[in-house]
Amino acid sequence: MLTYEEAREKILDRVSPLGEERVQLDAAAGRTLAGEVRAPGDLPPWDNSAMDGYAVRSEDCRGEAVLPIAGYQTAGGSDAAAVPKGGAVRIMTGSPIPPGCDAVVPFEEAEERGGSVRVPAPVRPHQHIRFRGEDVRAGALVLRDGTVLRPPRISLLASFGRAMAPVYRKPRVAILSTGDELVELGDPPGHGKIVNSNSHALAAAVVEAGGDPILLGIARDEREDLRAKLSAGLAADVLVTSAGVSAGDRDLVRDVLAELGVENVFWKVLVKPGGPTAFGVAGRIPVFSLPGNPVSSLITFEVFVRPALRRMTGSPHPVKAPVKATLAEPVRKKPGKTQFLRVLIESGEEGYVARTAGDQNTGILRTLALADGIAVLPLERTNFAAGEKVDVLLLYGQE
Repeated sequence: MLTYEEAREKILDRVSPLGEERVQLDAAAGRTLAGEVRAPGDLPPWDNSAMDGYAVRSEDCRGEAVLPIAGYQTAGGSDAAAVPKGGAVRIMTGSPIPPGCDAVVPFEEAEERGGSVRVPAPVRPHQHIRFRGEDVRAGALVLRDGTVLRPPRISLLASFGRAMAPVYRKPRVAILSTGDELVELGDPPGHGKIVNSNSHALAAAVVEAGGDPILLGIARDEREDLRAKLSAGLAADVLVTSAGVSAGDRDLVRDVLAELGVENVFWKVLVKPGGPTAFGVAGRIPVFSLPGNPVSSLITFEVFVRPALRRMTGSPHPVKAPVKATLAEPVRKKPGKTQFLRVLIESGEEGYVARTAGDQNTGILRTLALADGIAVLPLERTNFAAGEKVDVLLLYGQE
């Protein structure tokens, strides 16, 4: 069996970014930029006022000065005429600096009376002026390929007049739950039946990872139904199944996938929970077969599927970087497997502090629902002391 790191590396070796598409800028938030962006012009495009106030010549204001107001410069208005020596111009934030002026005096630092302005203190050259190109120079590289388009980056593109953004296409992820015991939401479960929660949980995880989920419903534990639904799933960019990958008599998913031409890359990983995870490829289509247990399914999605989807959406850093956290309590585990411990994260005086989120039994979904992160406990270790630092994968709020 493979280690956690070996399995993840085999997955990432077999996936690559999808093709690009162009989307409206207002729909580009959270998408990954396909290709670099260089500035088509200077930003700001002209010298402009950073304050509402008076544009002046600093040499006229080396001490207290009273200057006649020679004009009014508004944002978006036509350029003002050159200001005569010893004069001032009323100016609004963002307005071009009139020729001859080299400073702005804010309204609150001056006194206007009878068509003149009194400036009580010396004025520094260039104060309260934003100069042409001081933010970005024409031709400068402003966004790299693989950049996630967050609001400030959207603002940059809009500032350059870009109405469309080239982004990597979202992967279409087909999701199939398997098992005779499953019923859909809204159907009465009945004795021995359980609601198909995995499809909806995995669909939410796909959206968070930047993909578009396609729900295939439930496949029963018989070959023909599995074959039909798995065949439909292989028409997507990614196929994710849950359950049917252990060694029971009704665990048929891997066999049917093989019949459909899916090459098995690995089956079983030295991790807990999620050991019976399988991964294969059908040409360029990655196929993930996750355990049916909801906790195991979501954790294996986080550590194996999410990095693959991030790479497919163009991320240059598909693996989420762990943070170091100090254990608040001692932890024990069995040797031989990497354990993913569900933890609560707090901010301490010296950084993050991790404490267990509760019962770590894989049948306890509540513990994962409460958790802020997953502590990654190395396979060869057994005892972890309180105060020891461990790697934690944060579940929320991190690219």
